[in-house]
Amino acid sequence: MAAIQLYTEWRKRPWWMNFMLCFCLFMTFIYMPFDMFLKPVAQDQEVWFGLLLEGWAAKLTEPLHWALYGAGAYGFWKMRPWMWPWGAVYALQVAISMLVWSVMRGSLVAGAVTFAAFMIPTTALYRSRESFRA
Repeated sequence: MAAIQLYTEWRKRPWWMNFMLCFCLFMTFIYMPFDMFLKPVAQDQEVWFGLLLEGWAAKLTEPLHWALYGAGAYGFWKMRPWMWPWGAVYALQVAISMLVWSVMRGSLVAGAVTFAAFMIPTTALYRSRESFRA
């Protein structure tokens, strides 16, 4: 019975959105708790808008990342209307961050490639408005 319910839930979204849901679930329940509570401050790193934060600056911004991934997991699972356009806006921010990150490290080509790659889910999320209305 539970398998049927899970299968029915899984079919509500396109495959790529289920992938994003799984990524958000992983980040919310596995990676971010590890990052917050087990990773030493000296090893902590967070990237915001392509800028690297380390140490306490990184540690203090982790709750915001955790909240964003949790909101994404909830929004994808429940197909909440607020996920459009905010999911696409966040994905665009990641794409721009990847470009900035690469350019700051001296590689415009790598930045352009990663920007283009991250624009794929950004565009898919932007075009998925009707999925979040159902």
